[in-house]
Amino acid sequence: MINLVNVTKFFPSALGNQYIFKDLNFSIPTDKNVALLGKNGAGKSTLFRLLAASEFPNAGKITSDKTISWPVALTTGIHPAMTGRENTRFIGRINGVADLVEYERRVRSFSELGRKYDLPVGTYSSGMKPRLAFACSIALDFDVYLIDEVTSVGDASFKKKARRALYDRSNNASVIMVSHQTSELRLFCDSAIILDDGKLVYYDELEEAIERYEAL
Repeated sequence: MINLVNVTKFFPSALGNQYIFKDLNFSIPTDKNVALLGKNGAGKSTLFRLLAASEFPNAGKITSDKTISWPVALTTGIHPAMTGRENTRFIGRINGVADLVEYERRVRSFSELGRKYDLPVGTYSSGMKPRLAFACSIALDFDVYLIDEVTSVGDASFKKKARRALYDRSNNASVIMVSHQTSELRLFCDSAIILDDGKLVYYDELEEAIERYEAL
């Protein structure tokens, strides 16, 4: 389980603190593949960043005995001044990868960056950056993968490859997925959480959750 204990998250503004969550208590199952549903601005990306520990709550804590990825398909953690290889090696080190050479090989092959793998990421096209980030994540073994709009990764051929890799991973690990494509959610997920007005509601049946969400 991923446990959110009295979690409060807000962002300061000229109008005062804008709360995303306030004293939130919730447990996310890690033996299911979970769709995260919510309207734009509901806080899905904020929740993902909190789960990945790339951002921290203003109060409360999030605990789990599972290893959790950063949001797959986003360029979180990729430094533009470093090359693709340097980014890969850095990510491998902080995640405790024993064989960095093999990890680099897998990332380079999957990302399909070719010679540009050794150029600074800042020179990459908008489609190349998420390909590198996706490859770095999918080449690591996590218990839970956070998946944010995988359809945004690369061209049609790479998207198909990414979906297949994620599907393979989802057979041995759990996924928590955000997507505006219900067909994609149905492919990967069997349950769902609806995020609305700072509250989370879990549904054991994906179809029930989609129906409730579409009625919001």
